Amino acid sequence: MSILLSTQHLTMQFGGVVAVDDLNINIPKGEITALIGPNGAGKTTAFNVITGGYQPTNGRVIFDGAVIAENCPRSKMKRIYNGSYTEPFRHTVVNKSDVITRLGMARTFQNIRLFKDLTVFENVLIAKHCHIKAGLFAATFRLNRGEERAMSQDALSLLERVGLLESRNEKASSLPYGKQRRLEIARALATGPRLLLLDEPAAGMNPKETDELSQFIVDIKDSFGLTVFLIEHHMNLVMDISDSIYVLDYGKTIAYGTPAEVQNNERVIQAYLGVDEA
Repeated sequence: MSILLSTQHLTMQFGGVVAVDDLNINIPKGEITALIGPNGAGKTTAFNVITGGYQPTNGRVIFDGAVIAENCPRSKMKRIYNGSYTEPFRHTVVNKSDVITRLGMARTFQNIRLFKDLTVFENVLIAKHCHIKAGLFAATFRLNRGEERAMSQDALSLLERVGLLESRNEKASSLPYGKQRRLEIARALATGPRLLLLDEPAAGMNPKETDELSQFIVDIKDSFGLTVFLIEHHMNLVMDISDSIYVLDYGKTIAYGTPAEVQNNERVIQAYLGVDEA
């Protein structure tokens, strides 16, 4: 089994609050891995660290064999650090989100972040520009027309593959909610990722839209040769499409396994449903 993404003792602390505590995950290539847990468990914070939004307080992120983030507690944090893993890492490695995107990692967000006044086509085309080769001079004086034409054709082809070609000239804000979610995923696909991170893609969807999204995720995973890392609260979706699941509670991993194993794990049941006091 080849691992595309892994974290080693990943910890993220804000002031005295440890949002992610000693997270160790392995995401196999070509699979769908889910990260679940109650609200406030640290799931989105973990995504933000992995994708370069935050620098970890401690620990390391490895993508396709290369360390893309690494840090240890420094300055004031040395004194107030409360993470479970106390051995510091030796190096500091920082990569911003744009660099990580070009390495082959793309994500979506809990709240849809489209350019709402731009068309469906323009939203996807903008994402294609993360790999543009022309410099500022060439782009300013339109010396890169061939590259621009190729990107436009690629954007149209992508919209056709995800079922949005007929809506290409509509404003993003005019699309039904389910199609806006699909467009956000299409824009992430336009960056050419190998790993796609989806943060609650079914949030706000009705049951029919959720079922369609489940099939859509499986289809694009197979069609684009992707690895998918997913945060989601819709357990039917998670259990239907995930190969493996990690469960967080208060920043800590409390379970890992197949959907069947996680579904029947007593610690997971307690975290979601609570336990009666004796």
